Amino acid sequence: MKKSTTGLLIGSALMIGLSGCATSASQSSGSMESDAWYQSPFVCAVAGGLIGGGIGYATSSDSDEDKGAAIGSTAGATIGGMLCANPKPAEPQCPTFGGTVPAGVATDSEGCPLDSDGDGVYDYRDQCPGTPAGVEVDGKGCPLDSDADGVPDYMDQCPDTPAGAEVNALGCVDDLVLEDVNFEFDSAKLTMGAESILSDVAEKLAANPEARVRLEGHTDSVGSDSYNKDLSQRRADSVKAYLASEGIDTNRMTAIGYGEEQPIASNDTEAGRAMNRRVELGEWE
Repeated sequence: MKKSTTGLLIGSALMIGLSGCATSASQSSGSMESDAWYQSPFVCAVAGGLIGGGIGYATSSDSDEDKGAAIGSTAGATIGGMLCANPKPAEPQCPTFGGTVPAGVATDSEGCPLDSDGDGVYDYRDQCPGTPAGVEVDGKGCPLDSDADGVPDYMDQCPDTPAGAEVNALGCVDDLVLEDVNFEFDSAKLTMGAESILSDVAEKLAANPEARVRLEGHTDSVGSDSYNKDLSQRRADSVKAYLASEGIDTNRMTAIGYGEEQPIASNDTEAGRAMNRRVELGEWE
């Protein structure tokens, strides 16, 4: 048998084997299992080298046999290794992260770092994990505290406390006068505007479950002492009942009617009397 025929037969046999390796590698590229030995780029490179060397030997002249075999072997090894190389599956990339996610950071199905409390700050950066849903946070993932009094805004009944002031559990320095919490004339029935204000109070109390409150009713000096005392108590009770309807546990609240005993302005003027007709919110210790 001629040299060229022998070389081509050997080359053809090896080419068939190499094609099988490459096909197997291609089919298993998405699998998580380890590749078989014959799928290794090294094995394929060896096979490719033999194929290339055989073809180079068979197609060269008698004087160039060694050179042809060497060139063919090098080219075949390179091609074989490339054919069987198993490209690494592309890792999912987070569309909103804006860079490479640090190694070791837990990610979701899109390759984004986890944000368990949904506050927009990834867990691995979040210094206040577990923030309630919908609460506005700063860059560290902590609830905003605009007046820096230690009571987060979403719990703070007095969000504009002066800097450095000592506050109670409600975020207030003193008892809070509930402005515009008014009642229908000569009754304890809350107006619609009053209910709206008390809904906001209730929302912050619900977010601050450790705080207990005093609800104080006050009147002006018009009318008898006993009548005013009774009216102020009924009004304080009305506020308590409304907060309870908003989900605040009654065990967290106490209602007290002081009547006209604790004025904060003169009862000699209409403006002063209006200021004295009030409901106050304070910490119940």
